[in-house]
Amino acid sequence: MNRILCILAVAVQLVACSKNPITGRNQLTLFSEAEIQTMATQEYQTFLTKNKVVSTTVSKDAEMVRRIGTRISTAVTNYFTEKGLKNELAGYKWEYNLVDSKEANAWCMPGGKIVVYTGLLPITQNEAALAVVMGHEVAHAIAKHGNERMSQGMVQELGGVALSVALASKPAETQNLFMGAYGLGTTYGAILPFSRSNELEADKYGLFFCAMAGYNPQEAIPLWERMAAASGGNAPPEFASTHPAEATRIEKLKQLMPEALKYYKPIGTK
Repeated sequence: MNRILCILAVAVQLVACSKNPITGRNQLTLFSEAEIQTMATQEYQTFLTKNKVVSTTVSKDAEMVRRIGTRISTAVTNYFTEKGLKNELAGYKWEYNLVDSKEANAWCMPGGKIVVYTGLLPITQNEAALAVVMGHEVAHAIAKHGNERMSQGMVQELGGVALSVALASKPAETQNLFMGAYGLGTTYGAILPFSRSNELEADKYGLFFCAMAGYNPQEAIPLWERMAAASGGNAPPEFASTHPAEATRIEKLKQLMPEALKYYKPIGTK
């Protein structure tokens, strides 16, 4: 029986592999974007009702999150349109919320559903650094890394069945896979780690989107230096818990910086 399941899992992966139009890399995506976005919308609204959302009418920080999100989503839309890939953003209805929590975390679900935790702000310290984080999380969503992680988990744990079947037969397990795939592990179970290729892609395109939105991408370097300091040599902040070592990431970001700066036009310039 185990041998049969292994053969089926391999077959599923071969059939479901597709080339990502942005990164050019083949990835396992068992689920359609429409399926993932529907589930994301439902889980996002559930999350917001169970957590304290900070209002933009009373908080400059919440307004900052909204402002960054708006600029990054505009930059992403323009970039995809220029590349002839606007259809890749079909169904995206961007939302940006600041949630009151001590966790140093942020995430973006498919369809542009973004959350930043207040516990991250003492580390980011300024708008450009927060834009680096949000750009990184948006890049994860756009590159379909969550779909890839959830697909891998579905093959390993549920045999690669269709999402509708998994939701009907094992709803709790499927929800945990989804929430873990999109970075909500502290509430819903262990976070599924991103692969090295996922992280490099999110760093690269996140940095570019940040620059396109008018934020200085060079803020990424001191940001990750602060991330390293915040860890105190122990466990890193929640946002960085599944990410490569800070020194490795900083070196990669330095290599990407010349290209990122080509996209950078400070806010207010033409």
